[in-house]
Amino acid sequence: MTESNTIQATVQSIIDALKDKPGALLPILHGVQDTLGYVPSDSVPAIAKALQLSRAEVHGVISFYHYFRDTPPGKHTIHLCRAESCQAMGGKDLEKHVKERLGIDYHETTADGKFSLEPVYCLGNCACSPAIQIDKEVYGRVSADSFETIINESEALA
Repeated sequence: MTESNTIQATVQSIIDALKDKPGALLPILHGVQDTLGYVPSDSVPAIAKALQLSRAEVHGVISFYHYFRDTPPGKHTIHLCRAESCQAMGGKDLEKHVKERLGIDYHETTADGKFSLEPVYCLGNCACSPAIQIDKEVYGRVSADSFETIINESEALA
């Protein structure tokens, strides 16, 4: 079985398990994203058919919500807080540094596949702004220098 067939079988099993729930589109999309790390564009027709929606409707939901990705994520996902507290404490400068350092923008993955960058609108770490999260680890009072230390440690693990 090819990787594409395996992915489609996984998507179909999620569709089959959730298609009869009220408002099934979001649970299905979350199920696919949680399982695969993204919602493959070639899964849209199967989801649309199962829910009697148009492909455009399914794609519209995927593209509307920033949580959903249509490309595989990097090995590590960096969430950069963009909430008011982090912005007030140097978040914009940190954002600029992170993007320049990684050579990517939000919703992109580094060429080596190590890191994806995603915005988040509060990590609940406001007392230690600005904050980032890499995978499940939250970091506070992040500066350009401390980001370098954090990212170098993460690269060693990638």
